[in-house]
Amino acid sequence: MSILAAASSANAAVIVNGGLESSTLTPAQAAQMASQGFATLNAGSTSLTGWKVGGAGIDYIGSYWVPAGGTHSIDLDALSAGSIFQTISTVVGQAYEVTFDLAGNPDGKPVVKLAIADANGLPGAAYLFDTTGKTKTNMGWTQFTYDFTAQSTSTTLTFSNSNQTGFKTPYGAALDNVSIATVPEPASWALMLMGFGGLGMALRSRRSRVAAFA
Repeated sequence: MSILAAASSANAAVIVNGGLESSTLTPAQAAQMASQGFATLNAGSTSLTGWKVGGAGIDYIGSYWVPAGGTHSIDLDALSAGSIFQTISTVVGQAYEVTFDLAGNPDGKPVVKLAIADANGLPGAAYLFDTTGKTKTNMGWTQFTYDFTAQSTSTTLTFSNSNQTGFKTPYGAALDNVSIATVPEPASWALMLMGFGGLGMALRSRRSRVAAFA
């Protein structure tokens, strides 16, 4: 089991500020956050620790609505579709699973928000979130996963909003609590099962010896 733990540690990828709690806002952004409950981060901004903003920018949400965890989350849409991305260290050929919480800005259309996750331009995955009946105090945060296999020793993970045809609005998909973990290879699973099996046999053998001396 210690060998498996060491292998898992060696393949581990780390997302900085996955909870979206840390930031270095400018005075203007801090003032907007204090007065409106959110701060607009334009494309190229690195105010959100560990992440860079792309597309048409995002809104960094504070008290404007209830986050999935902590005190902050983001709207992946400022006035139009935006994105955030971060480059992480990965192992070539290793499978990873990204977990994140998704909701949507309930203030306006489209009612169904569309978010996209991708890694280094690999085929991404689209995620739909229906805001029907949702409010800023009841966002309906839902956990989703995105799986990819690393093609390089560094991988850029991107979350973006996609405005459906006819909707160019500031009401986008909401994101929070991003994390990543390695997916054990079949051989690792086999070793793990063998380890559990050996432990079970040892326990049964011990019980048999105890019974023999009783």
